[in-house]
Amino acid sequence: MKHAYVFPGQGSQFPGMGKEQYENSAFAKKLFEQANEQLKFRISDIMFNGTDEELRQTSVTQPAVFLHSVIAYRSIEQTRPDMVAGHSLGEFSALVANGTLSFEDALTLVSLRAKAMQKACEIQPSTMAAVLALDDDKVEAICAKVQAETGEIVVPANYNCPGQLVISGSVKGIEIACEAMKAAGAKRALVLPVGGAFHSPLMEPAREELKAAIEATKFQQPTCAVYQNVAAKAVLDKDEIKENLINQLTGAVRWTQSVKAMVGDGASRFTEVGPGKVLQGLVLKIDKTMIVDGIS
Repeated sequence: MKHAYVFPGQGSQFPGMGKEQYENSAFAKKLFEQANEQLKFRISDIMFNGTDEELRQTSVTQPAVFLHSVIAYRSIEQTRPDMVAGHSLGEFSALVANGTLSFEDALTLVSLRAKAMQKACEIQPSTMAAVLALDDDKVEAICAKVQAETGEIVVPANYNCPGQLVISGSVKGIEIACEAMKAAGAKRALVLPVGGAFHSPLMEPAREELKAAIEATKFQQPTCAVYQNVAAKAVLDKDEIKENLINQLTGAVRWTQSVKAMVGDGASRFTEVGPGKVLQGLVLKIDKTMIVDGIS
C-alpha cells in the first residue's frame, strides 16, 4: 500500500486560514513570520483577518495556499510520502515536500509566479470555463474546432476528473466554445470568476518571466517521485522536474491522468495536505476505491 500526498491550488483559500496553525504551533508561527519578512508584507494578517475579496488577489492567494500547505505538511512530515503531486500552484508545495525545493526558494518562485500571472492577465482579456458531463475527447475536439474557425485561443486547461474539464482562452473564444459545448450535450458550460486564461498559451509572458527564475534556482534530487501536471507520470530527475515546472503555466493540468498514474504505480491512499477538501473529492471521482483523508 503506497501513500500519496497531494497539495491543493488556487481556489482553496478561505478567510481565517492558518490562524489555528499560527496560534497552536511555535514552528508554524516562525514560518509565517519568515514569510512575512520574505514577501515584504504581512500575508499572515490578510490570511487571518482579510476578506474573501482580499484573499482572492492572485498575489495573496498563491503564497497563502502554499504557506498553509507547507506548514500542514511539516506537522506530519515524520510520515514520509511514497509519491507526491500538486494541482497547479500545489506543485510547488509538493516539490518542497519531496525535497526538490527549499521553502525559501519555493516561496520566492510562488510570489513571482503570482505577479507574473497577474501581469499576463492584464495584457489580453481572457478567462476560463468549467465544462461538465462531456467526454474529454469531445471537449478537446470542440476547442480545436473553435480555434481553427475563429483564430481565438481556446484550450483544455484542467482535467480535474471524468466529466469535469476546465477550458481556458480569450473571452470571445470561451464564449463561443461554451455554446458549442452545450450544443454537444454538456450538462453545463460555465464561465468561471477568474481574471485570466491560466494554463493556456496566453500565459506565455508569465512563463518566460518565471523560466528565468526557475533556471536560476537550485533544485535538489527528490526523495520520492512527483507526478507533475504536464507529465502525468512519475518524475525523479531534477532537471526534468525543472523543465516540467517551466512549462506548467502554459500546459494543461492533467490531474485525472496523474491520479490514474499514481494508482497504477501502487497508490491506495491519498492525503490532501493544505486548505480545503477539493482534491479528496476529485480523487474519489477518478477512483472510488481509494482511501482519502486530509491534513490542514
